[in-house]
Amino acid sequence: MRAGSLLGFLLSLSCAAAAAPPVPTTLEEAGAQRERAASLRADAERSLEAEQTHCYTKILVNDCLAAAKKRYTAAIVEARQIDQPARDFERAAKRQDLEAKEAQRLADQNRRAAEQKESAERFHAEQAAKTAERQRKLSAKAVKAEEGRQKTAAEQARRQAKLEKRASQDAAREAKKAARAAKEASKEAAKPAAAAAN
Repeated sequence: MRAGSLLGFLLSLSCAAAAAPPVPTTLEEAGAQRERAASLRADAERSLEAEQTHCYTKILVNDCLAAAKKRYTAAIVEARQIDQPARDFERAAKRQDLEAKEAQRLADQNRRAAEQKESAERFHAEQAAKTAERQRKLSAKAVKAEEGRQKTAAEQARRQAKLEKRASQDAAREAKKAARAAKEASKEAAKPAAAAAN
């Protein structure tokens, strides 16, 4: 049984060595290929141990061990030939994934920068509009205040003119009264003198 498994193993090694290692096209294929390579390495290790144990029962131990070591090396080389394209594919896939993520990050960064710039411009425009509106309201208030001051000044001037007119009327009335009173007093003073002259 051991000789049959050894012969099968040798046949599989020679068939595998003749065929070119497959190049994976997906990560799943690459993973399966790497598992197959690991399995071949593990089988080679087990076979080497079994063959070494078997070699110690033979007369030509060193020749047997050297042949076992050659078969082990051939199996390891085959496993490496199967593993290497899968490892290269995974590395390339990871590199592409990283490049895609970096490109996405840069695109997102550019988009965010554009959004921030647009937001800042919108904010500045809103602030400018608010400032202009505030200035307009302040100007309107200043105009109203000036109109109010002018109205108040005109009202005060009217009141003052009215007061001055009333004061001049009062003065004229007082002057008339005083003139009438003086006339009356002079008439009264003239009556006793006229009466004395008579």
